[in-house]
Amino acid sequence: MRTFEHVILPQLQFDLKAETTDSGRLYTTPEGNQYRSITTVLSHFNKQAIYEWRQAVGEERANEISRKASNRGTKVHKICEDYINNEINDFRMQMLMPDLKELFFKIKPIIDENVGNVYSQEQALYSDKYRIAGRVDLIAEWNGKLSVIDFKTSTKQKNEHYIQNYFMQCTAYALMFAERTGIWIDDIVVLIATEEGPAQVFEKQIHDYRQPLIEMINKYA
Repeated sequence: MRTFEHVILPQLQFDLKAETTDSGRLYTTPEGNQYRSITTVLSHFNKQAIYEWRQAVGEERANEISRKASNRGTKVHKICEDYINNEINDFRMQMLMPDLKELFFKIKPIIDENVGNVYSQEQALYSDKYRIAGRVDLIAEWNGKLSVIDFKTSTKQKNEHYIQNYFMQCTAYALMFAERTGIWIDDIVVLIATEEGPAQVFEKQIHDYRQPLIEMINKYA
């Protein structure tokens, strides 16, 4: 198992209170402001396509698929978090459920090869400028460059055209991180563990997604 080095940033020694409302998830900042989560804002991306898919498969089946995907994603996220926090040993690895172990082992070599010093993990962030908030999976060096890294899971491999919201989400975290710390991040990485096929890695830069992100924020935040 690898050991990851962690960098402590005093500017990030805070957390945010979160609540789920009828209109989505809200975070309360230390100053008492309430901002929509970036995932709530971006849930409007491809909303028509999602609606059409739910109509096609039926509400009951759609809910079942969504629950399974959410549960799978939460568990893989937790494994990645614990691994990068140096909290998983060989014994615990062997105790993982086979399906989760298979998914994790698809992305573990990629994490081992590319992730360097870790600056924050599962960190609450917010922006007073854009009035949004959220919790980033990972901010760490990726091939030596400080990057926002997001872990996703999927049954099948993703077409890049349909996951622009993933890149906008990472861009939002980069902007929030810069506002809170004064440290600018240009690079974002989306790492997807897929049940069918190898893992996917998308490496992007925020300048390609900042404007569409701001448009989504202005419309839905």
